[in-house]
Amino acid sequence: MALRQIFRVRHCFRVRHCARLPLLFVVFCGLAGCKHDDKLLVNASFIDSLIRHYAPPVLAAENQKELEFWRNRIDPARPGYVNESRYAGSLNMSFRLTGEFDSLRKADSILEKVDERFKHHEASTLLALVSHRVTEHRFMDADSLLIRAKQIGLRPYESLTTSFDVDFELGRYLQARAELNSLRNPSDFGYYFRKSKIDHLDGELDTAIADMDRAAVLAGKNPFLRGVALSNEGDLDVHAENLGNARDVYMECMRLNAADMHSLMGLGWIALVHDHDDSLAGKIFRFAGAHTRLPDPLFKLAQVAENSAAPGDSIRQVQCANQFVARATHPMYGRMYNKYLLQLYTGILHDPAKAESLAMDELHNRATPQTYAWYAWALFANGKKEQAYAVFKKKVSGQPLEALELCWMGRLMEGLNKNYNAQQFYTAAQKTHFDLDPADAQYIQKHLAQ
Repeated sequence: MALRQIFRVRHCFRVRHCARLPLLFVVFCGLAGCKHDDKLLVNASFIDSLIRHYAPPVLAAENQKELEFWRNRIDPARPGYVNESRYAGSLNMSFRLTGEFDSLRKADSILEKVDERFKHHEASTLLALVSHRVTEHRFMDADSLLIRAKQIGLRPYESLTTSFDVDFELGRYLQARAELNSLRNPSDFGYYFRKSKIDHLDGELDTAIADMDRAAVLAGKNPFLRGVALSNEGDLDVHAENLGNARDVYMECMRLNAADMHSLMGLGWIALVHDHDDSLAGKIFRFAGAHTRLPDPLFKLAQVAENSAAPGDSIRQVQCANQFVARATHPMYGRMYNKYLLQLYTGILHDPAKAESLAMDELHNRATPQTYAWYAWALFANGKKEQAYAVFKKKVSGQPLEALELCWMGRLMEGLNKNYNAQQFYTAAQKTHFDLDPADAQYIQKHLAQ
């Protein structure tokens, strides 16, 4: 999610072979996927109280003071480095706290001017720009800027952590692992935060959760870093179907930072997929939408509409989807929302040609097993079955994928009448079915129960 402005970890599975699965095992998986604890996890009274008593968080007020202080120190007649860089840092934090994307754009502009003024010799400025480019999903740009920063000279820790972040996003997992090994430090927040991503990629979900919990502890008295780690831990708990733990972690995040709309939306997601309370989920997502400029809540509202609509009633779904598309395709967001858009173009909005074009564009940004899976799915949705299967065999088969990509590859295999393969993908996706929107989860359950 774009509301997650520090990298999210992935829960991945590899599906390698086309072995025939025993019928009883498949049926069991389908039935297990339908079971859930009848106890409601998200308390409507808590949500109502949170909404009634909402106030801008202390973190935002403190950052606003910092922002004004550094802005007032800038002398346009005598441009410098420290004041401008600290002002840009405060703008970046403002974006992270409020979702105001213009703040990030303004910070970009300031840092680019500083970089030009100092003739591209300030590595720390380039490093800040790398972080911004990753947030903006401009991964190739981030890689180019990082190369320049390394040529100037970086401290080992800066070089390793930033290299890991860029390499991981670009799918260069061998390099990322080597950088993580060099970072190894049992008392470092950054090490455990990044280790969680690798463990998650490897399917070691319990270890990934423990890593993120350790990172939260190591954040100490820094409420922002602690909140980031805990929010990621909540996401991992959802992957692991520990929804009660996820609920508790998200609530703790809201206590740390009332403006943590990602965690609030995590509660909304639990209300939707576990409690089956479309009304409460919708209320949460609408509130989040009123307190962040980012389009994420609109996407969630489209999923609520898809889940709650009566059969054949697609008007509300399409309305919500189009509202999201109108916001998410604004040029300032670049490729940040490509995965969400792909879901809608191959689903509610039925525009597979646009999906294919978007998936191809994403490959120019980062060519990973995940994005090749997007491309294969878009080709299939657009009626290009042979091309889709060729991409799958060459770039996707046997690679780690998340629940949504597993679902899509299952649909691809099913469409090619490769039903044993489809069962494998659906069974793997079922293990993290709370990551899927209800429509996809229900589709998989029905297939596995057949």
